[in-house]
Amino acid sequence: MNQPPVVEWTEADEARSARWRSENGAPPPRRIVIADDRTKADDAYKLACEGTALLWRGDFHNARQLLTAMARRIDRRPRKTPPTDVTQAFHLHRAAQNQRARILGMLLVPLDASLAVPLHRAPDVREACARAYGPPEPAGDEASGTTEGADPTASLVSLRELLGLIGANEWRRKGVEIPALGGDRIHPHYGVFSPARGEYVDLVAEAPLPSQELAFDIGTGTGVLATVLARRGVRRIVATDQDPRALACARENTQRLGVAGQVEVVEADLFPAGRAPLVVCNPPWVPAKPTSPVEHAVYDPGNRMLHGFLGGLGDHLTPDGEGWLILSDFAEHLGLRPHAALLDAFAASGLTVLGRLDITPRHPRARDTSDPLHVARAAEVTSLWRLGLAGGGAADSR
Repeated sequence: MNQPPVVEWTEADEARSARWRSENGAPPPRRIVIADDRTKADDAYKLACEGTALLWRGDFHNARQLLTAMARRIDRRPRKTPPTDVTQAFHLHRAAQNQRARILGMLLVPLDASLAVPLHRAPDVREACARAYGPPEPAGDEASGTTEGADPTASLVSLRELLGLIGANEWRRKGVEIPALGGDRIHPHYGVFSPARGEYVDLVAEAPLPSQELAFDIGTGTGVLATVLARRGVRRIVATDQDPRALACARENTQRLGVAGQVEVVEADLFPAGRAPLVVCNPPWVPAKPTSPVEHAVYDPGNRMLHGFLGGLGDHLTPDGEGWLILSDFAEHLGLRPHAALLDAFAASGLTVLGRLDITPRHPRARDTSDPLHVARAAEVTSLWRLGLAGGGAADSR
């Protein structure tokens, strides 16, 4: 088992060390200074830009205010005129997002043995942390796996990540209302993509079913599409995922919504064994590198999942069955995936297009003209491609 990273610093003339927690895989900071209620935002921002982390020892609410002040300093920096080339604009936008995350990630807070924040006026974050990191470990170097000298029960985490854990836990508690489920709610776990954008769910709720006998839901995530299919009368659905969080999330949601008897959630990289008359997949839409766990549902380096689904669909589809590929053309408007390349991938996989349902985005960002990617977002269309084995129907590639 890999040893968890350890972060080291000096405090009150004593060497200290603790576990480093970072869900996005950020390395432990090389230099840490102590900060508290007397720390000025300009000084904190300068240190963070230079790569020095600040370990907060003051009031928790003041730490949140400091983080907001640092964010304002990032956002008010002079912006360069965005390039006219949309692909270049996308890469610059991603680079700016990553730099912003790196700077704001330099403000750290401690967690104690119970995953509580030992700061004045800190909220109770134990449930949120346990759901993301797992339950607290027993004390002792043997249990912790940390290096000698590290406190096995203490850890440091960026305040920005901790606030993300708190927000995600609230989403899990409240759930996301799904109109296609009659207003019932899906409760996303931390690190599992939330179906807050419901266009793709609506497409699956509306497309004509080729069969109600059996369906595969590839990369099920929260289990929302499997649940929609079950509510539409599909008698058996096999929902796959390889992320333990997604598997637990899908099982919990299907149980809560009363369809666990129809939906079998299994661990698999793409397909389960066998063939089905309906195979559904909503892969990540953008061929780019994710920088956090939840981004794996949006960014798919090299179109790995897309090509894996298309390449394996013929071996898991019954002769008259349909594969439903739900895919946004956002990447096409960014110049990251030509439309012709998608059609070529269909043909190379021995598939033909039986039909297509389209829907336009309803989220506010599609109307935000200040967004550097507004042109691409405004033109975006999400499609449900009905795919069959070549020779099984007339193509419609529009």
